[in-house]
Amino acid sequence: MLDAALKALSQILSPPMRSILWKSVGLALVLIVAAAVALQRLLSWLAGSGGLWAETMVGSNYHTLINILTWIVSIAAGLGVVVGAVFLMPAITSLVASVFVDDVADIVEREHYPAEKPGVALPVGRAVIEGSKTALLTILVYLIALPFVLIAGAGFIVFFIATAWLLGREYFELAAMRFRTPEEAKLMRKQNSATVFTAGLFIAAFVSIPIVNLATPLFGMAFMVHMHKRLSGPRPELLEPVRRTSVPTA
Repeated sequence: MLDAALKALSQILSPPMRSILWKSVGLALVLIVAAAVALQRLLSWLAGSGGLWAETMVGSNYHTLINILTWIVSIAAGLGVVVGAVFLMPAITSLVASVFVDDVADIVEREHYPAEKPGVALPVGRAVIEGSKTALLTILVYLIALPFVLIAGAGFIVFFIATAWLLGREYFELAAMRFRTPEEAKLMRKQNSATVFTAGLFIAAFVSIPIVNLATPLFGMAFMVHMHKRLSGPRPELLEPVRRTSVPTA
């Protein structure tokens, strides 16, 4: 598994991957900024009009409490872009990965598995649907874990474990679906759930590193292509036919 992770890391900056890297980073930045600005606008509304609306609803007796809450939300609004970027990064990378899944997988398969038949590209719609489902599920899990962060900080551990499970699950299934039906890919992931989760820990660690995590779609996909190949084992039907040259007999 460590060998697969090192191969994926070494390939991110290889010449064939560079154009995909820049496109992936550009798309991720656009999505992160858009999502973070939307979050900041929401918090700004809560700090302003939301406070007035709350005081109207509950009465002036809670004026001091509402002012304190408004002050807290105002600070959060000022940090909205930063908070949004950190909080939404795993969800954003899920969407980005669904766009470049086949570009990355093709390069990995050609370089490391030239004797095997290449995978079949996923329909764009199917890949985007899978990425969107993971992104939405990621946000839902994070919202559930958020109160634990505010109470005792335990939510950070929940975040990391949830990220490992969610991203490991998505990248493995995307890699597997190039060779299997969606149902077969999900079944294979379930049969190797412990291994896939452990591999997901590598991706969770990668996505937790600021700036570097913009390359998560490339690392995650390349890594899981290797993991799928290793878990699949020898598959004769995937080997390219060997051309034999006839040798004339004397």
